[in-house]
Amino acid sequence: MFMAAAIVVKAVMVGLAFASVVTWTIWLVKMIELVSANRKVRHALHILRQSPTLMASARGLPKNGGAAARLVLAALSEVDASRALPAEGIKERVAISLNRIEAGAGRRMSLGTGLLATIGSTAPFVGLFGTVWGIMNSFIGISKSQTTSLAVVAPGIAEALLATAIGLVAAIPAVIIYNVFARAISNYKASLSDTSSEVMRHLSRDLDREQAGATRLRAAAE
Repeated sequence: MFMAAAIVVKAVMVGLAFASVVTWTIWLVKMIELVSANRKVRHALHILRQSPTLMASARGLPKNGGAAARLVLAALSEVDASRALPAEGIKERVAISLNRIEAGAGRRMSLGTGLLATIGSTAPFVGLFGTVWGIMNSFIGISKSQTTSLAVVAPGIAEALLATAIGLVAAIPAVIIYNVFARAISNYKASLSDTSSEVMRHLSRDLDREQAGATRLRAAAE
């Protein structure tokens, strides 16, 4: 049926087949990326909850710890750059840095999912276009042959309907995969938010501990 179809219908079928390949490629790549990123976030959260200080948690994190490790390192970098400055200002600047890291990680994780949404929403209509074109050619064949026999028009109509079928084959997995990834990315962002909260909790405790130590030293000196 493909070889006997009109050139426009062939182009539609090839385009839809390519869209299907793109869909499954994105699924494979993003699935690997999400599994790896979630594993790193869970590991970082475990270390943060078990560590007594932010510095201790940084020592326990691997070098390639992903966005979660960058959250910890960003907080420590700001603390080092803000020595002898008020604690509230440090917390505010760290919170800004953590928010930007979270947003950047979420954007990177969402790359490619927009293409899935586009394929899922447009593939059925592209297939329908191929179907309409094929059926028009079948009617033109009827007028040229001067007969309404089903044997004359059936092959052309079948070729046209094949385009719609391929469009659905491309669109349905794209929509399902997009919805799955949307939920998975939302869970990943929530885990990153939990990591940021743990970092801020450690930071607040460390700064309060440092301030209390400085207060005791001044009291002892007096």
